[in-house]
Amino acid sequence: MGTKTVDNAAAPEAAATDEATEATGETGEIGAETSERPEVSEETGEASETAEDRTGPSGVGQGAGAVVSAALGLVSLTGGWIGTVASARESLIGQLETSSSSSVATMVKEGYGDAWQAGALWAGLFALAALITGVVVLARPAFGAPGAPQAPWIKSVAWAGVALGVIGLLLAVLKYTGVLLGLPATG
Repeated sequence: MGTKTVDNAAAPEAAATDEATEATGETGEIGAETSERPEVSEETGEASETAEDRTGPSGVGQGAGAVVSAALGLVSLTGGWIGTVASARESLIGQLETSSSSSVATMVKEGYGDAWQAGALWAGLFALAALITGVVVLARPAFGAPGAPQAPWIKSVAWAGVALGVIGLLLAVLKYTGVLLGLPATG
């Protein structure tokens, strides 16, 4: 009995293969024949796209945006050459504006305080750029192709960029306001 059930189950498949061979006049598997030829619509007479013809968005732009977001967040935490140059420039300007007869508090504020705030400002700008870029990458599927899934690694890297941006922005604000590592009191 077990043999008859298997034979009966295989019989409809064999009949379908014979019908497909007779209809096309060729031998081979049904899947191979249908993937090689486009289907023709009866109403319009035009060939429709097959699954192989359609290629969705590759996500390269979103992946690049996620990596840029994480890199900007990292730069906001470690400092970049723009922040270093701006800090050195403010320090030089502060030294030029103060005279040797100025008080120590004035010299510290003009020579180092403004430079410290310039570095914090540039770190905050990098953090804000990281935060905005990460949010745009995460929100992109909702506006571009709502049904297309976003690769998990893109989401992970974009979330890392957002997190680094938030941390960098918080630290930049604390550094700029003097709450974190403020200037020493000069009496």
